[in-house]
Amino acid sequence: MPYLPLSEEQGGNGAGGDQSIGSLVRDASEHVSTLVRAEFELAKSEVVGEVKKGVRGSVYFIIAGVVALYSSFFFFFFLGELLSEWLMRWASFGIVFLLMLVTAGVFAYLGYRKVRRLRAPERTITSVKDTAASLRRGHEADGSSTFAGHEGGVDAPHGSRARP
Repeated sequence: MPYLPLSEEQGGNGAGGDQSIGSLVRDASEHVSTLVRAEFELAKSEVVGEVKKGVRGSVYFIIAGVVALYSSFFFFFFLGELLSEWLMRWASFGIVFLLMLVTAGVFAYLGYRKVRRLRAPERTITSVKDTAASLRRGHEADGSSTFAGHEGGVDAPHGSRARP
């Protein structure tokens, strides 16, 4: 990054009167450009630093999630042992297993309903179709075409078909 001086040393009498207005404007624009670049670099370095801090923080959340996930095994084992106080052991673990399957099924169904509601980007599709139609109308009005088989047209690209 070039250095941006706060004041410029002048040759001769030091008054700076021997510089033309054009050179002063050029110097000013160079200084403004350098200042803007320096501000951009400063902002970029600050953002990069904050992103690194955020990534480090998110690593701790990921570790906490993994530990909680592995801890859930012990919760379900505890639940099975607790139920075995009143039921046979195989029945209590069967109930816990079925409870886990039902919970997984409910969340899978909720996820399916959310995904099913996703729609195609209709406004974008309509916009692209409108643009293509207006370009076709423009070519037809000009009497020009970019496909072979039309007067004044250019050969179609290799592998594509010419339109009639």
